[in-house]
Amino acid sequence: MDFLPGFGSFGFTLLAFIAALSIIVAIHEYGHYIVGRWSGIHAEVFSIGFGPVLFSRVDKRGTRWQLAALPFGGYVKFLGDANAASAGADGAVIDALDPAERRRSMPGAPLWARAATVAAGPIFNFILSILIFGGIVLLGGRAAEEARVGALVPVPEEIITLEPGDLITAIADEPVETLSDVYELGRNLTPAETLIYDVVRDDTPQRVEAAFPLLPIVRSVAPQSAAIAAGIEEGDVIMSVDGERIFAFSQLREAVDASQGDELQLTVWRAGEMLDLALSPRSTDLPTEDGFETRYLIGITGGLIFEPEIVSVSPWDAISYGFSQTGFIIESSLSGLWHIITGAISTCNLQGPIGIAETSGAAASQGLDNFIWFIAVLSTAVGLLNLFPIPVLDGGHLIFHAYEAVTGKPPSDKVLRVFMTIGLTLLLSLMLFALTNDLFCP
Repeated sequence: MDFLPGFGSFGFTLLAFIAALSIIVAIHEYGHYIVGRWSGIHAEVFSIGFGPVLFSRVDKRGTRWQLAALPFGGYVKFLGDANAASAGADGAVIDALDPAERRRSMPGAPLWARAATVAAGPIFNFILSILIFGGIVLLGGRAAEEARVGALVPVPEEIITLEPGDLITAIADEPVETLSDVYELGRNLTPAETLIYDVVRDDTPQRVEAAFPLLPIVRSVAPQSAAIAAGIEEGDVIMSVDGERIFAFSQLREAVDASQGDELQLTVWRAGEMLDLALSPRSTDLPTEDGFETRYLIGITGGLIFEPEIVSVSPWDAISYGFSQTGFIIESSLSGLWHIITGAISTCNLQGPIGIAETSGAAASQGLDNFIWFIAVLSTAVGLLNLFPIPVLDGGHLIFHAYEAVTGKPPSDKVLRVFMTIGLTLLLSLMLFALTNDLFCP
């Protein structure tokens, strides 16, 4: 089974996946639990994992908190639930309750309380994502609007760079007013080994020679990409492609596009050492304003020849960023799913548990900050998936609650059982299909 890495790597990947999933599941289920408690609904069991119980304790409210042997999910069982999925009511239990106790059960609670409790799980996933994205920006700051050099990026000795504190006012006689202008010129100027920069250094305007602004330097490596499979690391500087010296990230992108998936030979500088690496770009469906486009990619992002000056952000700006990033993931996910359904892009874009686990391990191997970012992305995906109108998922329960709000009565137990069976079949089919993608898609 060649999708499994070596034992050590596999163990690390599995632990990273369990850690990420456990955090997301705990937040999701805590959303159900705490909103249910606030709404007057008693939780009998809060479980992380399924199967044999490894550890449990009962709190003063009578809720049993437990850790189970299979750490691939979790649940909250409320008073009166027929099962852990809250699929229907336990009639014998409900009949034995007095009116006050019945109000503390899930089936006996008002419709608003049940709907809020169900919706809270996905909402708490989104809140987790917003807080992580916002927290990263709040703690790390953001690049200043002006094009000022904050720190130097490690590069080979022959590459001429700027100096910390330089304020860039022009590149190749093209005016620069903001940091965005530097990126724009880096994309549009003709690649060259060096360019002339107008800078203000120590309050004195100067013209200096430095490298092309957007070097073929690796600022990040995507999990499960051609680059990570080839051993490319963050901070690498790609010096040549197929023996041809390159000076700009745009030259690397052009070489990758022209390859059409054929193997490329790269010469890479890494901390003073030259390495020869080979990789084959992979066909990838990318979101655009008009939908998706298919391009060949190696899975890296480039960067400037310097680290921009970093400024702090306000809590409000950080939270706003968290909202926008979470919204972008939701929008991209829905667009991608629609394009898969309509056949506009490959079904291989749908990952299953093996693919997610591999991505977890890859993110964790690139550092804690990357792993935390991945948790935020996965939390958004889990929240969105749970809102799909499929019985057994939270979205399906909300559809049943909407039906009750319109008709004045919940669906019958027989109807619930039928729809739950259909929902479970759909969900298992989707998981099997995604698992097949993990095993057979390139």
